[in-house]
Amino acid sequence: MASTFTDLGIELMATGENAGTWGTKTNANLNLIEQLTGGVLSLSIAGGAGTTALDIDDGALTGTAQQRVIEFTGSITGNRIVTFPLLTENFYIIKNGTSGAYTVQLKAASGSGATVTFSATDKGIKIIYLDGVATNTGLFQINDNFSGLVVGTNVQAYDADLTAIGGLAKTDSNIIVGNGSTWVAESGATARTSLGVAIGSNVQAYDADLTAIGGLAKTDSNIIVGNGSTWVAESGATARTSLGLGTASNVEFEDTRVDSFGVGTAASGTTGEIRATNDVTAFYSSDVALKENIVNIPNPLESLKKLNGVLFDWKKSYIDQRGGEDGYFVRKRDVGVIAQEVEKVLPEAVGQRPDGIKAVKYDRLTCLLIEAVKQLQDKVESLTKKVG
Repeated sequence: MASTFTDLGIELMATGENAGTWGTKTNANLNLIEQLTGGVLSLSIAGGAGTTALDIDDGALTGTAQQRVIEFTGSITGNRIVTFPLLTENFYIIKNGTSGAYTVQLKAASGSGATVTFSATDKGIKIIYLDGVATNTGLFQINDNFSGLVVGTNVQAYDADLTAIGGLAKTDSNIIVGNGSTWVAESGATARTSLGVAIGSNVQAYDADLTAIGGLAKTDSNIIVGNGSTWVAESGATARTSLGLGTASNVEFEDTRVDSFGVGTAASGTTGEIRATNDVTAFYSSDVALKENIVNIPNPLESLKKLNGVLFDWKKSYIDQRGGEDGYFVRKRDVGVIAQEVEKVLPEAVGQRPDGIKAVKYDRLTCLLIEAVKQLQDKVESLTKKVG
């Protein structure tokens, strides 16, 4: 079997090999080991931008990568690259003794492993390690600048507070809190108080009722109502009944504004309209103490003659606006007066809504009828006297 060589070039002799030269081979290996562990090589890499390849010479002392210390020399006029052989796992002390403000990059002969670079102004020493990976040998710098370990800058200076922290018990859930003079470890209620989140004071304590409320559906128009044992969400008729506003409830309002209102029936949805299925009992203020500039309606018979009691059909658009015919509140055929005619003789009985539609206060027409009847009675009495 022939001799073999290690990655660093040391000859491994097989049994029976090198007869008569075994001592020479052994001495060569020992010299190579000495060179690998303590040898110094001065190697010029002078020139412009380019690459210098270091090598391993099996069984010889001539390999440029077979030294412990390698000093690069020469004047460089461009950025230089120095490559190391693949499969070499070793460390080197590299001195950049070149002149010229250009970089020197250290890398493997091939692959994309890590590299180490001397900057253009770095003419110092680096300790590097080659990991020997087959395809992507990487070079890594070992920190050699121990003089650069400045206390307080590179390494932590002694600090009594940090020492106090280091001595605290690492009990599960402990937190570190300042107490005004030092650092202490706290947990549970004590820690919550220090953090300003004491339960029941700073944050809400658990409450089953609040949990029940939190779980209710936020459906549009839902309200939260107590049912005697917990909170529930209600809407529509159910909610109105809970509030005492159900269809079977007797309700009294004070200073309340609604869009439309239904008594004994659903609200129409027409703004300002009130519907009731039974009598609406109300009294108008009419005390003389509230009135001034009181005069009788002049020429009541002439005014009344200008009015017409008419039968008519409501237009479809108006019926649709009020929800359609229902045979009770809304009917196609109706009876009444014409607002514009009333406005000409008794404008006080006519009002105009925000949409421009005129409306008649039918109860006010009673006043005109009263005066017309009185005037008519006077005429009857006068004629009676003449006949008699």
